[in-house]
Amino acid sequence: MAAVVVSADGGVAPLDPDSASPRIPSPAPEQPLQNNALLGLPIVAIENILNFLSYDEISLLRLVCKRMDMICQRTLNQGFLKVERYHSLCQKQVKAQLPRRESERRNHSLARHADILAAVETRLSLLNMTFMKYVDSNLCCFIPGKVIDEIYRVLRYVNSTRAPQRAHEVLQELRDISSMAMEYFDEKIVPILKKRLPGADLSGRLIGSAPVAGPSTSLTTMSLLAKNTPSRSEMTKVQQQVKVNGASMTALRREMQEVRVKQLEQQKQLQDQEQKLLEQSQVIGEQNARLAELEHKLRELMDSAVASTSSSSSAAVEGESGLCLKRPRKCSDLPRHSKRLRSKK
Repeated sequence: MAAVVVSADGGVAPLDPDSASPRIPSPAPEQPLQNNALLGLPIVAIENILNFLSYDEISLLRLVCKRMDMICQRTLNQGFLKVERYHSLCQKQVKAQLPRRESERRNHSLARHADILAAVETRLSLLNMTFMKYVDSNLCCFIPGKVIDEIYRVLRYVNSTRAPQRAHEVLQELRDISSMAMEYFDEKIVPILKKRLPGADLSGRLIGSAPVAGPSTSLTTMSLLAKNTPSRSEMTKVQQQVKVNGASMTALRREMQEVRVKQLEQQKQLQDQEQKLLEQSQVIGEQNARLAELEHKLRELMDSAVASTSSSSSAAVEGESGLCLKRPRKCSDLPRHSKRLRSKK
């Protein structure tokens, strides 16, 4: 039975065994990017155009094509680094205007500014720990662009207002968005990215099920180990990942040291406050003793005054009674004196 070949025009032609093999039609080449005026521009020009958009819109533009996805990923990563720098600059400016004593900082006009910036700093550190591990290994980009927009909004609000609202009111939207983004990333995306890590498939290969016992088990294990030995590129990737993990561990250690220093300072403050309370309680006890002595003296003075007034009043009563007794005697002597005068006349 003779073989046939279907031509590009749809016709059927016989194929001789001695003839050359038929030509398979090559696929059509991809259309050049010059058909799209935007994608034909250099990367720097496209990045300058994307700077006029919000980071949320840039994250949505990743669906256009691979070239746009690459440019948007780069823009999102740079945006997260820029917002970290902007936050550090704002925090330095606020700290330079605050007094050094913490007791005076609470009553300062920039106290709420400092609280908001401290809360943003903790949120940035959480985002950095969640995303940048995979960003540094070129497995993904900083996906939630809306979080970057919200951080910029909070920082601009802090810089533009003299009396901002409380920290939980200003940061409510940022906390909700960032927590949802981190939860979704940990639950949905991290399991996929862990499979793409440099040491993931290698460990999965080496840590596998034990081979079935048989005559060729040693040969099979040796062949598997020979095939699955890591290459230099994989080893360099693993070393880079180890360096990244070491840097993250050093950062965490620094944060732990700062937290310990703050804890020690707070303990010292509590001890000082307890000493002040003891001193104040002693002063209050001394004042109570003095008040008791003064009350006792006042009572003695009042008793002496009452006694003196009572003695003076009794003496006055006795004098009045003596006068009253003398007066009737004089009145009784008056008629006798009148009778004597009459007898003399």
